[in-house]
Amino acid sequence: MKKLLILLILPILIYGCLITNEQTTTMRDTAIFAGGCFWCMESIFQEKDGIIEVISGYIGGEAENPTYKEVSTGETGHKEAVKVIFDSEKISYEELLEIFWTNIDPTDDTGQFVDKGSQYRTAIFYLNEEQKKLAEDSKSELEKSGKFDETIVTEILPAGKFYEAEDYHQDYYKKNPLKFETYKKGTGREDFLEEVWGKEENVKEKLTSLQYEVTQECGTEPPFQNKYWDEKREGIYVDIVSGEPLFSSKNKFQSGTGWPSFTKPLEPKNIVERVDKSQAEERIEVRSRQADSHLGHVFEDGPKPTKLRYCINSAALKFIPKEDLEKEGYGEYLELFK
Repeated sequence: MKKLLILLILPILIYGCLITNEQTTTMRDTAIFAGGCFWCMESIFQEKDGIIEVISGYIGGEAENPTYKEVSTGETGHKEAVKVIFDSEKISYEELLEIFWTNIDPTDDTGQFVDKGSQYRTAIFYLNEEQKKLAEDSKSELEKSGKFDETIVTEILPAGKFYEAEDYHQDYYKKNPLKFETYKKGTGREDFLEEVWGKEENVKEKLTSLQYEVTQECGTEPPFQNKYWDEKREGIYVDIVSGEPLFSSKNKFQSGTGWPSFTKPLEPKNIVERVDKSQAEERIEVRSRQADSHLGHVFEDGPKPTKLRYCINSAALKFIPKEDLEKEGYGEYLELFK
């Protein structure tokens, strides 16, 4: 009888697995964009809801298995690009196109910002006719919008073979956050995007409504109802916008206020203090240096030895557990927890 039941149930289980696999496959889709330096484009897409994976690589040339050194000469004809694997039930191809256009200079035929050369020219590589049509429609709408006085030179091309870039290029913004932020600021990309699209729109895309209210509008989240007020794991806290290191669990304490509280910053150079006269009682506001995010306030009622209490909103922070520091690009702080 048991053998009979197994024989009856087995086909059902196999069929169920096939359905599940098929459903999983149909939700996954792929898009390929060339928007200049693939480090920058990878970080832009990776943080969006519905993105499964972003891979840096090369496309559009004739040479097989090109290396970064070969592509950087411009002789292979390849462009730096990103392959975006996404869940089409959570984010559409049209939304990906909007993210792409609002993070490049589509009028520059010499490259992108400080990065000049054919390998940095922009393009949308379509994988089917539907993507081609959507890409052409989005380009036409951008041309009609009057956002740019110059001609839109971004090409829309059929996707050839995509070659993955070397391992050290993958997730570069996570592996080397400080170097990446320095590079990104030096390219002129952010200044251009802020001028054309406005900083508010670009930051808004990557934050929840509460994160935006706190960091950009100097809001305050509810006490005892936020992510990190009772967080006890070891690790560091970084700015939710820029990723710059701000505080360590080594200096975190239970203040009884319902907000994360620290006796001192992890990196004092990343903290800016300003006089806040928005309330009846004058306070000292705490902001991050690179992102200029509102973090919270600092008070002089903390424990010894500093007697300071950095009262910080969870919504302004991202917690990196000590076991993830290396993976997330903050390996230099592992020594704190040995």
